[in-house]
Amino acid sequence: MNFLVAIHLLIAFTLIVLVLLQDSKGGGALGIGGGSNSVLGTTGSQTIYARMTRWAAALFAISCIMLSVQLTRESRSVIDTAPVIATPPATSTPATIPAETSQAPAGPETTPAEKTK
Repeated sequence: MNFLVAIHLLIAFTLIVLVLLQDSKGGGALGIGGGSNSVLGTTGSQTIYARMTRWAAALFAISCIMLSVQLTRESRSVIDTAPVIATPPATSTPATIPAETSQAPAGPETTPAEKTK
């Protein structure tokens, strides 16, 4: 694991240096380099720094993936390592019907006009 972290840091440092060494539209970021480092000697070709930066970026992405896979295999979640607390099973109680109050049984309702007939 430590070896993989060391390689990852070395690739990250190399990538930072290569980005700083590349030529920008206004010249090199550190003031060094120039047009003489192009691979084929023409202005349209990639420079050595650009090609090395792409390879370093690809290696950096691969090392990030490898580190994340390695860390997920080794470490466990806090929830996985927490002790299990036993809880008693929930008891279900039957639903109780409220006692009816002392009222007359409900029957068909009659209106006062019907009572006088």
